[in-house]
Amino acid sequence: MKYYLIAGEASGDLHASHLIAALKNQDPHAEFRGFGGDLMAAEGLTLVRHYRDLAYMGFIPVLLHARTILRGMQQCKSDIVAWKPDVLILVDYPGFNLKIAKYVHSIGICPVYYYIAPKLWAWKEHRIKAIKRDVDAMFSILPFEVDFFERKHGYPIHYVGNPTMDEVSAFRANHHGDVYEDRKGPTEGELPIIALLPGSRLQEIRDNLSRMMGAVAPYSHQYQISIAMAPGISSSVYEKIISRYSKHSDFSVLTFEQSAYTLLSRSTAALVTSGTATLETALFHVPQVVCYYMRAGRLASMGKKLILKIPFISLVNLVAGEEVVPELVAEQMNVANLRKHLATILPGGDRRDKMLRGYDKVARRLGSPGAPQHAAQLINHLLSDSSSKR
Repeated sequence: MKYYLIAGEASGDLHASHLIAALKNQDPHAEFRGFGGDLMAAEGLTLVRHYRDLAYMGFIPVLLHARTILRGMQQCKSDIVAWKPDVLILVDYPGFNLKIAKYVHSIGICPVYYYIAPKLWAWKEHRIKAIKRDVDAMFSILPFEVDFFERKHGYPIHYVGNPTMDEVSAFRANHHGDVYEDRKGPTEGELPIIALLPGSRLQEIRDNLSRMMGAVAPYSHQYQISIAMAPGISSSVYEKIISRYSKHSDFSVLTFEQSAYTLLSRSTAALVTSGTATLETALFHVPQVVCYYMRAGRLASMGKKLILKIPFISLVNLVAGEEVVPELVAEQMNVANLRKHLATILPGGDRRDKMLRGYDKVARRLGSPGAPQHAAQLINHLLSDSSSKR
């Protein structure tokens, strides 16, 4: 069969690449084409356009690059029509993907499946109308989404498990000496690590990292400060921020260009910008403070209460259904608050052990690894069933 996939950012590229690998096992004669990234291409996808060409976030950047985005959308539509796939598989990226879904559904060229549901439970809940109209099957990776889509909106979905479980499990299987169960602390002469994960986009790195660095400064003689660098972001961005602190003789900072998993597997605690990284940090059993700086903080906090329809911003707390990790957002995300919460999760801190027990609850709710395989099996079954009815 012919599978057309669309992913619009690095995490989508990663998850889609694993889905492609699983689909190849289900369908040895599968062909893949679409919009995505290097990891999808490495699995055999014919890359029509790289996601970085269209990766604009926020109102102003999207407005400034509207012509580029519209051209990309038209290219995508034309390419789907010309290639005539058996199925279109969308991966998150709702601003672009839901428009493509509407078009493909309107011409009836193939069924539309969605892998990794748009986060309608957080904002833009009105998009459920478009999904009900244009998406034939939804594959969810977050267990609480079942309630939202099925019970609240009457739209049946398939929970397939969470691919982060697969990715962390695969790392642990291949790095026996690095996983947290085996970690006995630093070897002689090494300092324990506080990890900083300031995000993947340029502006959030600039905003979050400077505050993170200020928060960990008093610990620089007891801990090695290590920063997870995002792919595609110049090291000079990090170096400029780090230079403000490295003038202190006891402040030694490592920028970690390897996998963030390698860093997390060796870390004692972490400051993490909200996103999938919070879930990854939890699955490595690294106590964390979740944080996200917003400009015009007080105004942003008011907007958050009006716009967001969820009690938490971190996936850890959303999956657990309770506050497992502290969340510092908007005006709460400042050096003093970060430092105060960091003290509670370092060894001897009064929140550390309870947080680790909360992580166990999160892992149980996510279930076993195998999300891409489960999704591929369902996709293959649905397509076979659809073909038999024609």
